[in-house]
Amino acid sequence: MLLRFIVFFGPGLLLFCASLMASPHLLVEYQYRNKAYQVQGIRTDRGYLFADETTDKSVVVSTLNWQPYIGENLCKQGWVQQLTVALLHSQGYAVHAQFRPWARAVQEVESGESHILYPEYYIEDRAPSDIFPGTRRRQHLALSDPLPGGSIALLKRKGEPDQYQGDLTNLKGARIAVVRGYQNTPRFDALMDQGYFKITEATHDLQMAKMLLAGRVNLIIGDPKVIFYNISQANVSFPGITPDVSKLEVVEPALQYNHLYYAISRKKDNWQQLLGDINTALAEFAEAGELESIVSHTTRYCGFGKNQE
Repeated sequence: MLLRFIVFFGPGLLLFCASLMASPHLLVEYQYRNKAYQVQGIRTDRGYLFADETTDKSVVVSTLNWQPYIGENLCKQGWVQQLTVALLHSQGYAVHAQFRPWARAVQEVESGESHILYPEYYIEDRAPSDIFPGTRRRQHLALSDPLPGGSIALLKRKGEPDQYQGDLTNLKGARIAVVRGYQNTPRFDALMDQGYFKITEATHDLQMAKMLLAGRVNLIIGDPKVIFYNISQANVSFPGITPDVSKLEVVEPALQYNHLYYAISRKKDNWQQLLGDINTALAEFAEAGELESIVSHTTRYCGFGKNQE
């Protein structure tokens, strides 16, 4: 089936026309106010555009490959992408999504190059900006209401002693790998900023796992579902080369459950309206059961296993 998109995009109302084969991989379907909608995404030279012919306003959003929640080549690009497009489309926005390394995504939104950073963890008021030294992240970003997320935990090599024992202060001087630019938990991040741990930065979760198994660090921190999923997928592509998931284990108890958020750039003139529109859509989708429906349908359809709430 050939689809033709005519989209007015950006402040200059740039006319963008494209004819191409529709891809189920980029199709977003949702229900809003008792009406069914379909939004067909297309690949562009800047990312992925989700829009229709009636759209007269647009947002540029920056995200990352963070499977199984969201990913450029993930089935349907994951439930976070499906939900994001549905929420914004329901409020009349064309969505241009860009997949970036996380640190670059943060830079784009804190500096105002993009409208929205997602999925983000809760940002404490005192969290410093890595992009604008001497400032706080909340000076540049406004957080939406929460959406479902996952646990944050420490991981260690299987069979090694548990130095954590439920108290982060037991880990003074421990060598811990983190993904550069990630928020983890307020307590962990505060201790990290104080130099309490010996931190090694990785660019992604799989690199952290490799560091741990190679003995370069004692612990890594992150969402176990993300870490184990990325290891499993890497092993499919490169058997015998990537880490053995059976040699890692989660340190109990988990540090905390983290909801996810949209972080809206305060540098954009319309940021308050955009934040209000997102929160309105989140509330309506949740009340109607559509938020849960998008999460559960995407995870079932794509075989990701249980709902990740």
